[in-house]
Amino acid sequence: MRYIWQHIKTIIDTYNGSIPLSHFLKNYFKQYPILGSRDRKLLSTMAYSWYRCGKGVSSADFETAIKECLLICNNELPKALITEGNNIAREKILYDSNALFLPDMAFSEGITREQWLASMLVQPNLFIRVLKDKGKLISLLNSQNIPFTFITDSCLSLPNGAKIDTLLQEDTYVVQDASSQETGTFFKPGKNEVWYDCCAGAGGKSLLLKSLEPSVWITVSDLRESVIYNLKQRFKTYGYHLPVAHTTDVDNKEQLSKSLGTKQFDHIICDAPCSGSGTWARTPEQLYFFDPKTIANFSTLQKQIAINVSQYLKPGGRLIYITCSVFKSENEDVVDEIAKETYLQLAECRLINGIGKQADSMFVAVLQKAL
Repeated sequence: MRYIWQHIKTIIDTYNGSIPLSHFLKNYFKQYPILGSRDRKLLSTMAYSWYRCGKGVSSADFETAIKECLLICNNELPKALITEGNNIAREKILYDSNALFLPDMAFSEGITREQWLASMLVQPNLFIRVLKDKGKLISLLNSQNIPFTFITDSCLSLPNGAKIDTLLQEDTYVVQDASSQETGTFFKPGKNEVWYDCCAGAGGKSLLLKSLEPSVWITVSDLRESVIYNLKQRFKTYGYHLPVAHTTDVDNKEQLSKSLGTKQFDHIICDAPCSGSGTWARTPEQLYFFDPKTIANFSTLQKQIAINVSQYLKPGGRLIYITCSVFKSENEDVVDEIAKETYLQLAECRLINGIGKQADSMFVAVLQKAL
């Protein structure tokens, strides 16, 4: 097992968080084809366990610290990692949440620091939104002995890593976290309304909106041309009319004006850039390398984007502000500033705590423009 310890030490020493850990490991394993599937699985488990709680373990010895991380994350130690006199009793390990590198952040109402930190130790489930052929989908999952649970009539929870892409037809489902799906309960679209998804990304919220009311007309924007291209391909996959799309920086008022002109929208979805702290259980390396200074930058950006796009709301229209953050400074504090500077009225807001479902956590606020 010495070569396993050498590899995990190299991985931890060289990975700096600049790319997703999954991408780094994939590239690393390509360099060492001698590593078999069991080796790759073990090294991945060790790496993810380290980034989940490596800053919270007590041992200064690297090998012992890795073993502690594996046990804290509820992973059984492989026999090859257990040596006589160096076996660690799970019940003796205390997970000190305050030892993790995280400043004294204020959390949004509806989630506690302790709940959130504990959730970092568990990989969330895979969730899909079922669009059609529900009975056939269930039969296929059963035939492959893939366990599943329906959270709602259309939201399906599956084990993380379940191989469904080769099993299910791509136009019958959408991969979307349960909490992200729940944001749709705030949309309440009417027939033939005109909507704007200003930070559309991969188009998850726009596709959700279309499934709720296919007659709506959508304009989307994102800073990245490649993302807009992928969004359009997804609309084609699901048979939806292509949205009007702009590659623009919504943080820049002049660029936004050139793209939208005099357009006015019934409602606007603002799924704002954020720390992503509500999703860090999926990508624990982001917690490990988190720089608290970035929060102020995100808060400023979120407020500016929301203020810019709110100018394009029709009277009575709603701005639906969404983040996948659990931090108050990106959520309630930003909403308060938006209300002050735009005179939009806060209609409702809530943090969707997905921990109980092994899902992400998201924040939603609905602000309305006076008639």
